Amino acid sequence: MLNKWDAHRDWLVDVALAAAVIAFTIPTTLTGYSFSLWGGAPDALEIVAGVLTAAAMMVRRRTPWPAIITSVVCACVTGQVVPMILAVFSMTAEHRVRRWQYIALALTVFYFAVDYRSPHSDHSVYLNLVRAVTLIYLPAVVGTWVNAYRRLIRELRLGVREREEIAASEERRKIAREMHDTVTHAVTAMVLNAGMARDATEPDEIRSLTATIEDKGVQALGELRQLLTVLRRDEGDLAEGTDAIARLVGEAKASGLKVDLRLHAPPGALPRQVSHACYRLVQEGLNNVRKHAPDSIVKVTCQVTGDEVDVSVVDAPDHANPGAKAVKPAPSLGGGYGLAGIRERVFLAQGRFSSGPTPEGGFALAARLPLRVSHD
Repeated sequence: MLNKWDAHRDWLVDVALAAAVIAFTIPTTLTGYSFSLWGGAPDALEIVAGVLTAAAMMVRRRTPWPAIITSVVCACVTGQVVPMILAVFSMTAEHRVRRWQYIALALTVFYFAVDYRSPHSDHSVYLNLVRAVTLIYLPAVVGTWVNAYRRLIRELRLGVREREEIAASEERRKIAREMHDTVTHAVTAMVLNAGMARDATEPDEIRSLTATIEDKGVQALGELRQLLTVLRRDEGDLAEGTDAIARLVGEAKASGLKVDLRLHAPPGALPRQVSHACYRLVQEGLNNVRKHAPDSIVKVTCQVTGDEVDVSVVDAPDHANPGAKAVKPAPSLGGGYGLAGIRERVFLAQGRFSSGPTPEGGFALAARLPLRVSHD
C-alpha cells in the first residue's frame, strides 16, 4: 500500500537524483573539466543543461521522456553521461515502454560518441563500445527487473486481499447462520409468551409474561444488531456523509438533546469513505447520548485540519440541572452498529479512533481520518 511515507520516500529519491545530476554537471563546468561535442560551449549553456536535466528527474515517475531528452542534450553539451544512465534506468523501472531496446540502442550511440570524443578518453573503440553497452543496457535491464518485481508484488498483495475478503465473507455467512437460530428461538419464545399472556387472568402472571416478552425482544434486537454488523456492506453512492451531520444534529435537538455543532467540512472535500465514517461516528455518538445520558450537554465537532479531518461527539453533565436522571434506554437497532463497527469503519478509512470517559464525567467518541485514502 502506497501510504504517506511511501510518497515522501519517493520524493526524497527524486530529490537525491536531481542533486546527483547537479553534482556531476555544475562542478565540471566550473572547473573546466567539461567539454562539448561541438567544441567549446558557454558555461551558462552547460549550467542551464544541467539544471534542466535535474528538473526532469523530478518528473521521471510521470513520464520518462523529459529525462531522456535533457540527459542526451546534457551529455552532448557538458560531456557528462551519468544523467543518461539515470534516465535510462528510470525509463524501464518506472514505466512499461514498448521497444525500450531501440531507445537504449540510440542512447548507447550517444554515449559512445561522447565517450570517444572526450579528451579524457583512451580513444579505444573497443573499450568505448564496451563501456557504452554496459553502462546503458545494464541499467535498462535492471530497470525492467525492478519493474517486473513491483508488478509481481502488487499482484500478490491483490491476491492476498481477495483471499482475505473471501474468508471474511465466509465467516460472516457462518455467523449469520448461527445467529439465525438464536433470533428464531427468541422470537418463538416471544410469540408463545404473548399467546399465554392473552389467556392469562392473574395480574402477576401477566406482568411476568410481558417481562419475559420484553427480555426476549431486547435479546433479539441485540442479536439483530450484531447480525447487521457482520452482514453489512458498503452503502456505495447512497451512503450518508458529512453533509448529513447537520440533519442528525437537528433531529437530536428536536428529540430534546442539548447539542452544540461545529461543522467545518466543505461538501465534497472528503472522500466518500471518510465522509461516511464521520457521519456514522456522529450518528452512533448521538444514539449513545440519547440512550444513556439524555440530559447531558453534547458537543459535536467535524472540521478539516490540514490534510486530516477531526470528528468527535463529547457529552458532559448539565450542571445547571443537577437533579436530572438518566432514563432507561429503549431497545433500538440503532444506525451506527455499535462502537466496534465505528472502530472498524475508521480503521478501513486509515484513521485513528478513540472512545472513553472524560474527566468531566461524560463520554467521548473521537476519530482522526486522512483526506486521502489509498487503495493500492
